[in-house]
Amino acid sequence: MALSGIEIIPSKKERGLKKAEIYGILEKVRKQKPVVHHLTNWVTIYDCANIVKVFGASPIMAHAPEEVADMAKIASSLVLNIGTLTTDLVDAMKIAAGSANKKGIPVILDACGAGATKLRDDKCFELLDKVKINVIKGNSSEIARIAGENVQTKGVDATDVKKNLAVIAKSLAGKRKCTVVITGKEDIISDGNKVLIVRNGHPIMSKVVGTGCMATSVIGTFSASEKDLAAASASGLCCYEIAAELAAKSSKGPGTFKEKLYDEIAALNNKTISKMSRIDVI
Repeated sequence: MALSGIEIIPSKKERGLKKAEIYGILEKVRKQKPVVHHLTNWVTIYDCANIVKVFGASPIMAHAPEEVADMAKIASSLVLNIGTLTTDLVDAMKIAAGSANKKGIPVILDACGAGATKLRDDKCFELLDKVKINVIKGNSSEIARIAGENVQTKGVDATDVKKNLAVIAKSLAGKRKCTVVITGKEDIISDGNKVLIVRNGHPIMSKVVGTGCMATSVIGTFSASEKDLAAASASGLCCYEIAAELAAKSSKGPGTFKEKLYDEIAALNNKTISKMSRIDVI
């Protein structure tokens, strides 16, 4: 199959992640119940906390600069989301990330709205330059902007990017020495070496505010229990989007979909993941 102008050729030795590995990471999350510290989007903060909880982890939403360093010390991952951006919030993010860097836990940045305003661009680059970010996540135009492309994001919604997204992800990951995740109809994940494509999900997800922010929290949750952050990101998104496919089958629309999504996540098992997971390696 083709993606953004390149041909996907699954490895002869390994077709994506092994299905047992995907479920294995989910099981580690459920057993370890890691604390996932968030400085996140106020619009979707409730949804982000819920999605972490139903996957089996423990969310904490702590933004005050006076406590973020201490909170990061007891967490297993840190999620930063600039969706409701303020300069004070970014200052608190730098404190939290500095503490997380010292502890050695992964820091995930959702570049929400990068490419929409100069402030968002500047603050993303400030975070990337001042602290270690382990996973950069965004839609196509957000990541393209962080990679230096001349694109504009429509608020927080993606716009078309003419260049090869897989190449952009791999190049940015190599430059920043991190994992890059581009979410969309097909999710693209690269650690600078391999590129993974997650082909699960359902169009109704784009009709619900917060599904992108929740995806970042899912990545943070799986990264808290798995050191291979590309594998963690792909596995988390795969599980999240399998649950979305199942929820869409029985929902009447966006409202009931969101309710059923939580139930389907909680019910995920090895059989379902093995049957439905669609991850390939470029």
